[in-house]
Amino acid sequence: MIRLSELKLPLSALPVEERRAADAPAETEADRQLAPHPVDALRALAAEALGISKEAIATLDVFKRSFDARKQNLLVVYIVDITLVDASQEAVLLAKYDKNSHIQATPDMSWHAPAHAPGDWGTQEGERPVVVGFGPCGMFAALVLAQMGFKPIVIERGTTVRQRTKDTWGLWRKKILNVESNVQFGEGGAGTFSDGKLYSQIKDPRHLGRKVMNEFVRFGAPEEILFTAHPHIGTFKLVKVVESLREEIIRLGGEIRFEQRVIDLDYGPERALQGLRILNLATQDTYTLPARHVVMALGHSARDTFTMLHRHAVAMEAKPFSVGVRIEHPQGVIDRARWGQHAGHPLLGAADYKLVHHAENGRAVYSFCMCPGGTVVAATSEAGRVVTNGMSQYSRNERNANAGIVVGIDPSDYPTDPAAFEAELGQELGNAVRHTTHDAPGGYHPLAGLVLQRQLEAHAYTLGGSTYEAPAQLVGDFVADRASTALGSVEPSYKPGVKMVSLNSALPSYAITAMREALPVFGRKIKGFDMHDAVMTGVETRTSAPLRIGRDELSLQSPTLAGLYPAGEGAGYAGGILSAGVDGIKVGEAVARQLMASSR
Repeated sequence: MIRLSELKLPLSALPVEERRAADAPAETEADRQLAPHPVDALRALAAEALGISKEAIATLDVFKRSFDARKQNLLVVYIVDITLVDASQEAVLLAKYDKNSHIQATPDMSWHAPAHAPGDWGTQEGERPVVVGFGPCGMFAALVLAQMGFKPIVIERGTTVRQRTKDTWGLWRKKILNVESNVQFGEGGAGTFSDGKLYSQIKDPRHLGRKVMNEFVRFGAPEEILFTAHPHIGTFKLVKVVESLREEIIRLGGEIRFEQRVIDLDYGPERALQGLRILNLATQDTYTLPARHVVMALGHSARDTFTMLHRHAVAMEAKPFSVGVRIEHPQGVIDRARWGQHAGHPLLGAADYKLVHHAENGRAVYSFCMCPGGTVVAATSEAGRVVTNGMSQYSRNERNANAGIVVGIDPSDYPTDPAAFEAELGQELGNAVRHTTHDAPGGYHPLAGLVLQRQLEAHAYTLGGSTYEAPAQLVGDFVADRASTALGSVEPSYKPGVKMVSLNSALPSYAITAMREALPVFGRKIKGFDMHDAVMTGVETRTSAPLRIGRDELSLQSPTLAGLYPAGEGAGYAGGILSAGVDGIKVGEAVARQLMASSR
C-alpha cells in the first residue's frame, strides 16, 4: 500500500454537507451523515503524482484531510492510501520515488497485543490487575488488559457518566458542588467536559493513537475523527462512547466499581505493593482490595491521592504547568479572521486558533485548549474554589469561541513557606516541609505546585463573591489596567455567572504583566482578538498536573514501590485525551508483560 501526501484541491471541489444546527442529547441525537470525499479527483491527483493511469489504482482511502487558509483561495489538503491493481508494482513505485517525502509506504498501524492471559486467569487472590481512575488513560489501560484476557478491576471515585453529568449541572445551575462527582472526577475523566480534542504532538512510532481513535469509532464516535486534521467528539457524543467502552470491558471479564476512593496503600518491608485501602463513598465503609499490580491513572486534580502517595515516599517531583484565564470572543470574529471570505462555509465549521507570545519579562503566553463554538465551564472539584475550563459539543455551534490564555510557570515560582503548606495541605505536611524541601528533586517540594493552585483558586472564589461565580474583566479594561464594572457586547457563557472586577490580584504579577503585553500582539495576528468587549474569566489553573510521579523507563513501575504503575495526565505523562489513552495502552501492556513474567 502506498501513502501519498499533499494532494491539494480547491474547496469548491468538495461535496457540501450541511452541519447540524445544534447538538441534541446523545440518546436522541441523529447520526451525522458524512459527505463523500471527491474520490475521482483524488484518484486523478494520485495517478499524476505516481506517473500512472487512474485505472491502475485499485482502491483509495482518505487518511487525513486538512485546510490550507494561508492564501485567498482556500485549499483542501489530503493524505491518501492507495493499492494498485497490479500489487507487484507498488514496490517498484516506492523504489522509484524513495527520495520523495510525499510518497511513502503505508505503515502498519494495527495494534498487536504483547501478551495473552491463560484461560483460568484471575482465580488467585490479588492476581487481577487493578486500574485506579476511569478517565482516558484508565479506560484504555483497562480495555487492553481486558482484550488480553487479564480481567482488570477498575476503581473510580466518581459516578457513572450520566449521573456525573447531572451532578455537574448541579454546580452550573444551582451552585451545588459534589466534590466526588464533577468536571474532574467520574467516569470519562476531565476530558468528557471539554472540546473532546483527539490530536496530540506526542511521538507515537507504534501508532497507538490510531488504536485509540479506532476504538472510539467502534464505540460510537463519528467516523470522520479518523481523517479530519483536528478531530474532536464533543461532550454529548463522548457520553455514549464512554458507556459503550465500559460495557465492552465488562463483557471481556473486567469489573468497574464506582464511588470507590483509594485512601491508602498496603505493602511489605521490601516495598512491593500488596493491596489498596478503599473507601466506599456510598456506604462509608472501608475495605482492603488485594492487588500486586496497580495502574495509578489519576487525573490532574486527584490532590488527596497525590498527598497520600507522597506520605508513602512514592517518588515524585514538582514540574512546570501554566496558569491564566479563559478568554471569549464572538465565534464570528474568529471565523472571519481565520477563514476570510470562506467564513461560514459548512465544511469548515467554527475556526480555531493557536497563539504564542514570548514576553519581555521572559514568560511565555499562549492559547490553551481552544474551544470553537463552545462554553466556559465551572471546573472546580474542591469547595470554596473557582476553576475555569472550556467545553464544546460536536457541532461547535455556540455563539462564542473560548480558549485559555495562560502563562508558563515552573517550580521556582511555587510557594516555599511552610505556613502556606500547612494552610493548604495540613499541619503534618507544613511541619514536614521545614525538613524535607531541600531534599526533594531540584530542591522544590513535590507538592508545592498544588499549594499554588489552591491559593489561586481560593482567591478567585473570593474575588467572584464566594458564590462560585467567577471573577471576570473586559479585555480593553484589562489592557488599560482598570477594573470592569459592566459587560459589553460579548455575553460570557460561564455558569453559575461572573462578577466584573479587576483581575490584577487573580494571578501572580509576572503573569498579569505578560498577558497584558501579549493581548495586543495577538490582536495583530487575529483581527479582533484584543477587542475591548472580549471577556476574560478567571482562573485557569488545571492545565496539567503540577507534579510528575516517577516511573522506570522500561517496566513503567514506580522506582520506590514495586507493582505501582503511574500513568496518564495526573502522573505527568500525558496532556489531553489522545495522549492519555496512548499512555494507558503502554502501561496496560507493561502490566500484562509483568503479569506473564511473574506467573512463570
